[in-house]
Amino acid sequence: MAKQSSDYLAYQQYFNPNAMWEKIADVAKKAGVKVVYGVLLLYYVATDPNTSTADKAKIYGAIGYFILPVDLVPDAIPMVGYSDDLTAITWALKAVWDNITPATHAKARQRLQNWFGNVSDSELKIF
Repeated sequence: MAKQSSDYLAYQQYFNPNAMWEKIADVAKKAGVKVVYGVLLLYYVATDPNTSTADKAKIYGAIGYFILPVDLVPDAIPMVGYSDDLTAITWALKAVWDNITPATHAKARQRLQNWFGNVSDSELKIF
């Protein structure tokens, strides 16, 4: 478990809200709605003042990895390019799941609707 904790800490320094929004706008269609939805959920949990510092650190690490232009699996590879990003996002979502409220889901879905139009629940199933 200590190894996992130190892994996300390495990417925490790359977390930047402006860079996150730019990355999402740039890759939204390529990454797909699941990756974007996961990032949005994490972002809204991180901005909640009730979220612990430890959970925010996990979130910043996962979003930092998403933002970082160099990945374990290059994003340019069709079909699998965002699989490592989705793995980091899924790990963080599972780690902070108890912090995700109906209001968090509503904010993320509203933002998705602005970018993707109507999205079905099945398209948003991450795990």
